[in-house]
Amino acid sequence: MTSTAVPHNKGTGRGWVLPLCWSAVLLDGFDLVVLGTVLPVLLRNKVWDLSPGAATFVSTIGLVGMTIGALVLGTVTEVLGRRRALIVSVTVFSACTLLCAVAPSAFLFGLLRFVAGLGLGGCLPTAITLVSEHYARSGRPGTATTTVMTGYHVGAMATALLGIALIEPLGWQSMFVVGALPALVLVPLMIKYLPDSTTPVEHRPGSSIKQALAVLFRGRMIGVTIAFWVTSFMGLILVYGLNTWLPEIMRQAGYPLGAALGLLLTLNFGGVVGLLVAGVVADRIGMKPATLGWFVVAAVLLALLSIKMPGFALYVAVFLSGSFVFSAQVLVYAYTTRAYPAEARATGLGWTAGIGRIGAICGPLLGGLLLTAGIVYPWGFYAFAVVAALAAVGVGALNAASRLPEETVGSNAETSHQ
Repeated sequence: MTSTAVPHNKGTGRGWVLPLCWSAVLLDGFDLVVLGTVLPVLLRNKVWDLSPGAATFVSTIGLVGMTIGALVLGTVTEVLGRRRALIVSVTVFSACTLLCAVAPSAFLFGLLRFVAGLGLGGCLPTAITLVSEHYARSGRPGTATTTVMTGYHVGAMATALLGIALIEPLGWQSMFVVGALPALVLVPLMIKYLPDSTTPVEHRPGSSIKQALAVLFRGRMIGVTIAFWVTSFMGLILVYGLNTWLPEIMRQAGYPLGAALGLLLTLNFGGVVGLLVAGVVADRIGMKPATLGWFVVAAVLLALLSIKMPGFALYVAVFLSGSFVFSAQVLVYAYTTRAYPAEARATGLGWTAGIGRIGAICGPLLGGLLLTAGIVYPWGFYAFAVVAALAAVGVGALNAASRLPEETVGSNAETSHQ
């Protein structure tokens, strides 16, 4: 039996989807930076007698939660519905973020970060799926997806700026309070105005999850699924590795700390601009060539960063690197939503994002290993360039695996049940 999901309220429409999903993704971006913002304070002030090892564990356990959340909630979304799953995700991670401000021990702080990660992991794939489905017939699914992801980098930049303004006068706890408060407005707005998916989805109680997972590994989709996983894994090594280690790599290269932090902001600002451009390009030339080209250019730019440059040229190079590195990963997400049929779309994206989160853990580890070995500059940039090249190989393998023209893959989700 086939049924069509309808908006939650009559009077609500597509106009609410993008701003509400953008706001949810912004809070995800806040979480990307908030722990790195407060950890130096926690360590310096010996809060809970936090050791560097415990700090590393707290950082990692949150990413583990995100991985599990993307895999599980992205799959369960096929049963819950996109709208309900996104509301649950935002509620869970916002509540846990607020509780982090009053955590009495490092163990409970880490536990709250883990549970928050479960919600955060489900937020991103659900928001992207919901946006892509509502804009699929407009001819601008790539633009819509990359636009919603600008919220991620806006959130990351806002967190860094809020840390400068709030931590000194109000304490590290204020960061988690500020990160949770928007949910008091966002969740009620989502409940009232956020419509559910407009895409026909097959509903068979008790079997939808099993069927969705089966689609990922059926026939030619095995190669498609694995190629997406490899590409997403490599892409998030770049995103998290650069966000974690760019300032230290630049310090090792001889640049002052202030310039290094400025370059981190420049990197993420480039990500915002790159996302807006990438979506337009992908809608015009197709998702396959755009994604492949973005990773190839990213590899070249990262290799060029190993060369010492004067100030202005360096900022331009870092800006361009952020433009291509961050938007390349989002193009992977946009491409994923077009490669799977409706009943497995959120599952496919959830697993692509979940496997990618493993890369998010490996990115900081890669930079840490190179730093420990004393070769983070220039070899850090060479290593990240190789990772970008491997991501491009993954896209190439994806093209070979699908063996379908762009139009067929793009329409697959819309015609699978007609």
